Amino acid sequence: MKTLLAILTVVGAIMVIWYAAAVPMNMGTAISEAQRAGVEVTPPEAQVRRDMSGTSLTLKNLGLISATWELKRPRLPAPHQVAIELWDTTAMKKVNSKRSLIYHGWVTLSATLLGFAFGTGLGILLAVGIVHSKVMDMSVMPWAIVSQTIPIIALAPMIIVVLYSIGIQGIIPKAIISAYLSFFPVVVGMVKGLRSPDAMQTDLMHTYSASQAETFWKLRLPSSLPYLFASLKVGIAASLVGAIVGELPTGAVSGLGARLLAGSYYGQTVQIWSALFAAAILASVLVGIVGLLERGLLRRMGLSR
Repeated sequence: MKTLLAILTVVGAIMVIWYAAAVPMNMGTAISEAQRAGVEVTPPEAQVRRDMSGTSLTLKNLGLISATWELKRPRLPAPHQVAIELWDTTAMKKVNSKRSLIYHGWVTLSATLLGFAFGTGLGILLAVGIVHSKVMDMSVMPWAIVSQTIPIIALAPMIIVVLYSIGIQGIIPKAIISAYLSFFPVVVGMVKGLRSPDAMQTDLMHTYSASQAETFWKLRLPSSLPYLFASLKVGIAASLVGAIVGELPTGAVSGLGARLLAGSYYGQTVQIWSALFAAAILASVLVGIVGLLERGLLRRMGLSR
């Protein structure tokens, strides 16, 4: 009960701040619409009004506060506007409609899962090699770290152009970008997990004359699972970001990235915010699924707390 109360308190505070921030940011637009409708505002001179801050305009036009929360194209949409747009583009649209966020979310999700599978597989293989090979530890790990210093927004167009030039289009370029973002957390987490057994545990395995493979399967791998799942939660969220970023340079017509592009092209800020919230909800669901798998597997193996 205390946890629920704390969550509701934080959410309520965010809503209050959000509504308050929307007023000065949207007041200029609200005044413009009021002037076109023949409503008297302060100050009446357009040039003076443009030179004034949103806060000053708000203090001089308190009667227009409610109007700042109902604009068709606000600078900052009010929470209820985003909620209505989410409802209209999910529950009120057919799943296969190009205006449905469920349809666009599925397009992005398919690239996310494929890229996450690529990135996770690559990250686990690299981690195993790094732990068991000094050469890979000294050579591969530094390059893996350096690869993450390249901004994905700069790398994504390069990957897409190169792949397009050799005839690879569709979901694969987005999946590769997703894999690029998701493999590094898996590498780091898996390496930490595989190295987590202490010297006493490894010496005990040697005492039992266990081979390197037996030590891996019976000691290192089970010990690494908590670390692996922690990194998978980060990786799945990063993979979703990669899929969305991969849709931006291509001028995609489907996917959450495409909804963001369309909203920015036509000044539909409510559409942009609804797509952002849809992406956040999708990421939360994916992380939650990974968490459920973690609890189930660790409980089955007797490793849960």
